[in-house]
Amino acid sequence: MNISEFLSREEIAGFSRRSYWQALRMLLLNWGAVLLVFWFATSWPNPLSLLAAVMLLAGRQLGLAVLMHECGHNTLFPSRWLNRWCGQWLAAAPTFADLNKYASGHNGHHRWVGTAEDPDLSNYRAYPVPRASFKRKMQRDLTGQTGYKLLRYVLVNAAAIFSSDRNQRQRALPFAQQVLVNVVLALLLGIVFAPWAYLLWLASFFTTYMVIVRIRQVAEHAAVPNPLHDDPRQHTRTTIPRWWERGFFAPNYVNYHLEHHLLAGVPCYRLKALHALLKQRDFYSNTRIFQGYNEVLRHAVA
Repeated sequence: MNISEFLSREEIAGFSRRSYWQALRMLLLNWGAVLLVFWFATSWPNPLSLLAAVMLLAGRQLGLAVLMHECGHNTLFPSRWLNRWCGQWLAAAPTFADLNKYASGHNGHHRWVGTAEDPDLSNYRAYPVPRASFKRKMQRDLTGQTGYKLLRYVLVNAAAIFSSDRNQRQRALPFAQQVLVNVVLALLLGIVFAPWAYLLWLASFFTTYMVIVRIRQVAEHAAVPNPLHDDPRQHTRTTIPRWWERGFFAPNYVNYHLEHHLLAGVPCYRLKALHALLKQRDFYSNTRIFQGYNEVLRHAVA
């Protein structure tokens, strides 16, 4: 597949252009939405508002993870330094992730996707899976088992920051940064909203966020036409979300995953326009574009 059959060099350069304004707008909108959810939940605390907050915060946590992903590609801001700083402190660490470690592994995914060497292949090669198998995965996510394992891994590694071994302290530093950022976040939320506000962030991370991350992974690469093909139209999927799904499964244009694998240098805020132009030029003439995440799950869960 030769992309030059569909896009000129000038068009690719235009889509790849980074924007300080767009990057800042996305950061502010994501954190603004986080603060709005906390304001809502702490202003009218009741079982329904707290449940809604736990669900809504999961979508905002995914939004931050998507911004971390963009910064890992150095595509959010024109400045590499801003991508690294904002990606680590304002996107990765609040969701218990490390930008450098993530970017290293994710670049391997981009290099080897469509081959048996893809480091992420184990996440989706078994699909389509039986309904009972997928139900068990979802139960582990919703009951906090998946989130607990991840958080325990972070805390155990962060504790090595107090080791007398210098090498262990260096390896522990990224994990300690994640804990530190979350302690600061807990303090700020407690001061601005309520002492218990941060518990909503943790509750969301342990439960609904894990569910949403799994569904997003399924939508991107599971049960595709051919996971071992070099054409992105064969090994990656784009999903057009319904309006309410955007806030949960598709923040910051993450649903345009086929386009991202086609041109990884295109910032997320230009992927929708790229998709529209490629559609106009019949790039997807033999490619199924899924309408909504329920359609993806019906396809990927046998």
